[in-house]
Amino acid sequence: MASGIVNIRRDVDDKFYRYRMPLLTTKIEGKGNGIKTVIPNMADVARALSRPPTYPTKFFGCELGAQTSFDEKNERYIVNGAHDANRLRELLDGFIDKFVLCKSCKNPETELIILKQGRNETIIRDCKACGERTDIDMRHKLTTFILKNPPIKAKKGRKKDVAGAASGVGGDRTPEEGEAVDDGAESDDMMTKKIKAEAKDLNTETALANEDWSADTSPEAVKQRVKALEGSMGSMALNGGDDDGSDEDANSPYGQFGKWIEENRDEGEDTKAYLVSVYKKAEELGIEKKHKTVLVLVQALLTEDVVAEIPKYSPLFAKITFQVVTSEKHQKSLLGGLERLVGVSHPDLIPSVPKILMAFYQSDILEEEIITQWGTHVSKKYVDREISKKVRKASEPFLKWLEEADDDDDDDEE
Repeated sequence: MASGIVNIRRDVDDKFYRYRMPLLTTKIEGKGNGIKTVIPNMADVARALSRPPTYPTKFFGCELGAQTSFDEKNERYIVNGAHDANRLRELLDGFIDKFVLCKSCKNPETELIILKQGRNETIIRDCKACGERTDIDMRHKLTTFILKNPPIKAKKGRKKDVAGAASGVGGDRTPEEGEAVDDGAESDDMMTKKIKAEAKDLNTETALANEDWSADTSPEAVKQRVKALEGSMGSMALNGGDDDGSDEDANSPYGQFGKWIEENRDEGEDTKAYLVSVYKKAEELGIEKKHKTVLVLVQALLTEDVVAEIPKYSPLFAKITFQVVTSEKHQKSLLGGLERLVGVSHPDLIPSVPKILMAFYQSDILEEEIITQWGTHVSKKYVDREISKKVRKASEPFLKWLEEADDDDDDDEE
């Protein structure tokens, strides 16, 4: 797990756990009676929890019997007195348990709703994961603050949806034909030119492509596989879908697969043999055909040297991604893994997103249609919406390159 990033549920020791947040940091300022604890990254932590930063700050004050103050414009959140960072992290765990996690499924993907019953008001957690609505303990002092400062709900409407989609944050929909997708800033033309130049230098032949083990992704080979698999669809259905375990559960086949890869890294002596061993491990766990396997593979196999690793490991991605009738889910899972890899585990890689997409594209792992749809479709399925937006924003030079390449092809046909 990247330094400074922890699981929202710190009792979950799984580096593939989907829900993460920055590690709470503190800074002591002042002396004597004026000493105070500033929480520099409270806004980022609260954003990961989908709660206003005033809530956990006020929670600290309630638990410690201390005064708190907020400067939301400058994102400055203060608890009076000198408080140890580890102590505040423990209190944050308590806030998460009481005001974030669903009581039913322990998932943090909840929102607070205030219900009025006559003169009485209650606060509930509405879980977007399991659908359960669970009560908040109204005896806690923070509930009074929440009732006086209710969470702001975004208004819904067609006009907002269109504007939001254009800015990359408005909802999980694909823009309609002719609708521009603009995040308020133009794509970097210099980066686009750089991508084009680098594209010429990328090897158009997949590494190990001539090996019998590698998957043949030519149209003829795909047709043959489709024909061969049509008769076996019934037996495939009996094996179950991808719901036989979560990629976020350390005890699931996916968790075991990721852990095995982490413990058995490629030493570079015989890459082909290593990739075969990875695939055989997936077979042993019964997940070699599952799209979630690709999600775990991206996070566990690839590192900060991802651009150099993709051509080397592309035969494995190709074999898992293209051995089923449709690879759309697998490609989308790959992109989801990419979001987690660069958005959470290695944020420094976000500027390299165009190069990473180019490497997958040149290796015939990702198709143009899938990339284009993903690039205009902000989603919180794999990471939170803000990270999803950042990753897609970074991909714009490559998306522009794809669009211009299509225009050139159309001109050639004319």
